[in-house]
Order: sequence, then structure tokens, then C-alpha cells
Amino acid sequence: MTRRRAAAAALLLALAAPGLGEADPRAVELDALRRAIERHRERIEGFEKQERGILETLEETDRALEALERDATAARGEAAEARAELARVEADAARTELKLARTRKALGARAAALYKAGELGPAAALFAAASLREALERASLLQRLLDQDQALLRRFRDEQSALAAAREAAARAADTRDAAVARLDTRANEIARERSGRRRVLSALRGDRGRERAAMDELEAAARALEQTLAGLQQAPPGVPLPPSAVPFASLRGALESPVEAPLVARFGRVVDEFGTATFRKGVAFAAPRGAAVRGVADGVVRFAGWFRGYGKIVILDHGSAYFTVSGHLEEIEVAVGDTVARGAPIGRAGDTGSLVGPQLYFEIRRGGEAVDPADWLRGRGGR
Repeated sequence: MTRRRAAAAALLLALAAPGLGEADPRAVELDALRRAIERHRERIEGFEKQERGILETLEETDRALEALERDATAARGEAAEARAELARVEADAARTELKLARTRKALGARAAALYKAGELGPAAALFAAASLREALERASLLQRLLDQDQALLRRFRDEQSALAAAREAAARAADTRDAAVARLDTRANEIARERSGRRRVLSALRGDRGRERAAMDELEAAARALEQTLAGLQQAPPGVPLPPSAVPFASLRGALESPVEAPLVARFGRVVDEFGTATFRKGVAFAAPRGAAVRGVADGVVRFAGWFRGYGKIVILDHGSAYFTVSGHLEEIEVAVGDTVARGAPIGRAGDTGSLVGPQLYFEIRRGGEAVDPADWLRGRGGR
């Protein structure tokens, strides 16, 4: 077989080779999802058997919710990235497939031409030359055609490989998207389950004097623990000083802006519940919806930012001269210990961590070890 015929055969074989059809859908192998939080049932059952306190149960439930929601957010981001990647690789595959179709068409035309010329076609063209010079020119032309055919064949094979790679990448992106969506669905179910358990715990308090009295005792203990923490912060060096431009907190009495855009629903002072039990509330509560922005009411330095039993996630700001503010029941904390916070700057988002009554912002002002009525300090909040 001549070299020319071999080239024609190679072109025909390339065209006859199996095309790169759609890849068979692979069975989606989702990442092994973590087992549902079994401690959920243990926490709730323990509380229902009166073996555990409400604040401990709520804190562990809230921490589990935080972890689940963080993972759900990550899964949502992974799904979005996978969708974008899938769209990109599918577009690449479509472009490569179009190129491959054009190359296949060119290969078909060349193969047909070579087949029609037959085995002796190139030789006949050479022998038909009128002179040696013309024969050499025809030989050079035939060589260029052969080189072009070989280049066309290489391009065809390269585009086949590129299309296969693009389709494999699309399949991987689709698998990643499906796994992320499945994980997100699982986390959503687990979050709903945790929130349902939380509601069961809170509903168990209503109308049960013994449980409510126990809850009030726990809250009083939590308040004492917060006082001890504040006393410790007052005695410890602040670490980070307030900026020289900071406005003295004492000068802002009656002029502080509200820490959140929400109505005040629970005031400072003596509180008597439906059973006649009297307690003293050392702060105020705002009916802030979940996710509402919470701001620092004055220039300050973050001295505590994290979980505190009975108050959920809290931020304590040191405003200098022994003045502190406490913001509790936060869903998110957006500052860290040591951060300097300007007046009106965001410190977190309102939520219901540690709350017995749903989403709200708990807010305290402390002067030394004494809790003072925030209504006397917040603009437009004074009076009863």
C-alpha cells in the first residue's frame, strides 16, 4: 500500500471510529452524610425527664443549630459554585463539539477526494508533468497536501480528546452540585428537627410552675455569672485602649441611639410572673427580628464575644471609665475580642440563642458593677 493510500485509510478510519456520544450518566455517589445529631433526642428526652436544666438544653441545641446552619451555608455555596462550573464546562463542550463537527466534515471531504483519485492518482499526476520542474512542483504540492491531511487528522483527535475531557468535567460538576444539594436538603431537615425540639422545650415551661421556677433560678444564676464576668473584665487590664477621639460614655446619657431598630418590649426592673414570682431584670429587651443589625451604642473595645449560658451569643463592649454594654441572644457575632468598635458600627445580628421567648435583643448597660436602666441613656426611651 502506498503512503498516499495509507493516509486515505487513516482518514477513513478516523471518520469510522466511534463518535464521542453523551457520556453514560454515572450513578451519583453522594458523600456519606454525617449521621443526624443523635444528641438531639438525648437532650430533649433528658429535659422532659427533668434530668437536665433548660439553659443547658437550649445552649446545646443552639450550638447544634449553629453548626448545622454553618454547614448548610457551605453546601449552598458549593452548589452555586458547581452550577457555575457546570455551565462553564458545558459551554466549552458545546464549542469543542462544533469545532469537531467542522473538522469531521473536512476529513470527510479529503477522504472522499483521496478515494476517488485511487491508488495511482498521485503517481499519474506526477507522470503527467510536462517537465522535470513541473514534476518537482507537483511532488512538492502533494507533500504539502499530505502534511495538511496529517495535521487535520491530529486536530480531529485532539478535539475528540478535548470534548471527552469537557464532558467528564461536566459530569464531575453535576455530581458535585447534586451532592451539595442533597447535603443542603439533609441539613435543612436536621435544622427543622432541632428547631422543633427547641419549641418542645419552651412549650414545656408554659403553665408548669415547677419548671418555670427552675428556669427562673437558672436565669438568676446566669445573671450572677454575667456579673462575675463583668467584674473580672473591670479588674483586668483592657489590653486595647480606646482611641483618643472616643466620646466619654458618661456624656452620652440620654443621647445613645438604640442598638437595634426594634421596639422595646421588656423594661428594666422588677418583674412578677403569672405565678407571682418576682425577679429583677437588669437590662431591656427589644423585639428584634432574626437577622436585624445590632450596633455598638458608643465607642468601645470588644472584651467578650461568644457563648454565655442564659444569654446565648453575646458581645460585651468596654466603653472606658468602668462603663460596659452587653448585647445578648445574638444569631451572629461580627466582631472579635480586642476589636475597636466605633459608635453605630455593627457588632452582630439579632437572634434567639439562649432566649426563652423567641428572637429578641437583650441589652444591658453597666456602670462599674451596677446595672443601670438603659431607658435613661437611650435617646427617646426615657420614662415609664
